[in-house]
Amino acid sequence: MKTVDMKAVVSVIGKDRTGITAAVAGALARLNINIEDISQTIMQSNFVMIMLVDASAATVSFDKIGEELQSAVQPLGVTVHVQHEDLFHAMQRV
Repeated sequence: MKTVDMKAVVSVIGKDRTGITAAVAGALARLNINIEDISQTIMQSNFVMIMLVDASAATVSFDKIGEELQSAVQPLGVTVHVQHEDLFHAMQRV
């Protein structure tokens, strides 16, 4: 059975604090989602991270990925958004 390529863009925004990257990466690993590219910065004390991930082998449905990630980072007070790569690119063209 051939695996369907399913890429997503994960964005994380919130007040900078220790453990944000670890929490997101750990949750993605538990969901069997591979991080393919990552960029993060601090903008006026706000943590901003964008990742391109491969969710082809995810252990949950695409619709549940955002819920799982938000649950993992809830104690850290940051917000997570997950968009299918195609939707992300379409929004960039608008």
